[in-house]
Amino acid sequence: MCNRYVSPAEAEIERFWHIGARNNNPWRGGGVYPRAPGPFLRLDDRGALELVVGQWGLIPWFAKTPKLTYSTNNARSEELASKASFKDPWKRGQRCIIPAWSFDEPNWETGRNVWWTFRRTDGRPWGLAGLWNRWIDRSSGEIHESYTMLTLNADQHPLMSRMHKPDPKLPPDAQDKRSVIAIEDADVQTWLTASPDEASALLRLTPAEMFEAQPADSTSSASRRLGGTTPP
Repeated sequence: MCNRYVSPAEAEIERFWHIGARNNNPWRGGGVYPRAPGPFLRLDDRGALELVVGQWGLIPWFAKTPKLTYSTNNARSEELASKASFKDPWKRGQRCIIPAWSFDEPNWETGRNVWWTFRRTDGRPWGLAGLWNRWIDRSSGEIHESYTMLTLNADQHPLMSRMHKPDPKLPPDAQDKRSVIAIEDADVQTWLTASPDEASALLRLTPAEMFEAQPADSTSSASRRLGGTTPP
């Protein structure tokens, strides 16, 4: 499960995803954490790509308050059609792209948590698969946008299977290690417009050779805290 990532700034998102400066959601970029604001891309009513800023942690329709007591920043792809929090957005095709220069995952191979940072080898930002929802406060009429990041089982992946703390009670090949899911540029339109069955075909792990992965050093960590957005 991913619990922190670095988002590009508004202008960088507009440039890489060709959406033009026509959004009403200013975004300076930087580190994003669960229940904090973050940007995502979806189709507007005209079918054009738009940038939206909302809470990282999807607020389901049945929530009584936008301040959730449970975690919805990640969603297991295998449960999208059945999980109460996610099945309606999945069925309605409320899929989105989450821009990220990098994301971090915990590595426990030394016996303690060492954060690793994952970037693309081609220097582009990640476009990660997500779902979005719009929740309206019945008492005030306030609209809350929110999103979740999809994950996939990575027990057989040569790199992502090394992340997260292993469960000693489970065999190595049945840990349910999770990985985020990259949607490549050529598949963005299909991801956002296709049927659930067609979109499911895009839920696959990224080949290990596309990752630039290394332990996060103090410099990159400080950059995230200060809101830096440009990859080194």
